[in-house]
Amino acid sequence: MKRKILTILCVLVGLMFLNAGLNKFFFYLPPPKDMPQDSMNMFAAMMQIRWLMPLIAVGEILGGLLFMIPRTRALGTLILFPIMVGILLTHFTIAPEGLAIPLVMAAIMAWVIYENREKFLQLVSR
Repeated sequence: MKRKILTILCVLVGLMFLNAGLNKFFFYLPPPKDMPQDSMNMFAAMMQIRWLMPLIAVGEILGGLLFMIPRTRALGTLILFPIMVGILLTHFTIAPEGLAIPLVMAAIMAWVIYENREKFLQLVSR
């Protein structure tokens, strides 16, 4: 039962990252009208670096797809972890009103890291 719940949650998180990555290429979701000025300034600065948003988008798409598949979930977590840290830092510093969903996503990612700890420990052990 625990595996099924984790798989469902990972599919939902993976779909959220996949949607966010595809939106960076196709712009099908409009930005919120009440976006804080600091957030708009941050996104404008990120857009000045032409390669940054496509890199993040590819990471979100690839990581989201890998995160949904149980066999490749650990690799998807490695790809999505730095993106998740950036999302959390952005919400902690600039837009704390939108922090609930990223905290839930980070908790699910922490659960995946815990469940795959043997794989991750091999990366840091000799």
